[in-house]
Amino acid sequence: MRFEGRVRKDKGSKYWLIEVPLLNVMTQGTSKQNAHEMIADAIEMLVNRKGFRVNVRPDAGSTFTVGANQENILFALMLKRQREAHNLTLLEMARRLHSKSPNAYARYEQGKSVPTLDKLNQLMQAIDPRFEPILKAG
Repeated sequence: MRFEGRVRKDKGSKYWLIEVPLLNVMTQGTSKQNAHEMIADAIEMLVNRKGFRVNVRPDAGSTFTVGANQENILFALMLKRQREAHNLTLLEMARRLHSKSPNAYARYEQGKSVPTLDKLNQLMQAIDPRFEPILKAG
């Protein structure tokens, strides 16, 4: 599974702004290609695990997709970044999931457990009840 990102250059700027909204990661580069390299590097630095590699596939126009050689780790990063962006603690997530222990949810953020699509949707709904997944054919 891959995450969609956007890249753009504002008028008058010499830098390309690049972001992956679901990962809550943004950086910039001196060219479009450099921006793609920078976003991959930023994600790899956030994960900080030996052997973890991000690959960026540019699409036509201003979009691209991001994947990784270890999808479970990329999903773990996404869950953690979304939880943090919504100012939730692990304990608050456990409560929202009607669990007594935050450890079950924490296993997803650590990449030790990989959620099914149904479970991923449930986790994202617990983080943000307005979340609506969008699937697109590439």
